Amino acid sequence: MPLRPAKPEPEDTLADRRAWREFAAQVRPLSGSAGPAASPARSAPVAPPASKPAANTEGKPISIPTSQPLASLVIGEAPSGLDRANWRRFSSGQIRPELTLDLHGMTATRAVRALGEFLQRAAADGHRAVEVITGRGAGPEGGVIRREISHWLNGPALRPLLLGACHPHRANPGSVLLLLRKKR
Repeated sequence: MPLRPAKPEPEDTLADRRAWREFAAQVRPLSGSAGPAASPARSAPVAPPASKPAANTEGKPISIPTSQPLASLVIGEAPSGLDRANWRRFSSGQIRPELTLDLHGMTATRAVRALGEFLQRAAADGHRAVEVITGRGAGPEGGVIRREISHWLNGPALRPLLLGACHPHRANPGSVLLLLRKKR
């Protein structure tokens, strides 16, 4: 498919950039620091790869290419890439998890490693929904794993694999259902 030419920038965007450059030129940096960064110039669109990448047969972590940065994944909130009907089906438990990982009793270091390996394997095998059991934890905010799982899921290695996350039931914050992106 041939690339379409880039659309011309709206006039107000160009005016905003011009105003920013004029303002930035008048700002004097504090002693010992650099001046403000110039706004980046718009780059030409990058052509997609000519051929499909080879299948992942070596057991290396897979990554799903994305055209733009992904928004943070918030457990329990509908993601932007999923329609309302599918989100309702997923968050109400109609889409059952195909695999389960239990992180009870693990240290945080061991748990994050196990989570990464589990999600990479599930994505490589083409699974769509998985469950991760973190446990409730003893404190008011839960245990370390329960508190940290949202940070781990938003990490650069795991976020591209995930589409959505929710608790299977409001009364059970010790488990997280994850909806994986489809392989393309």
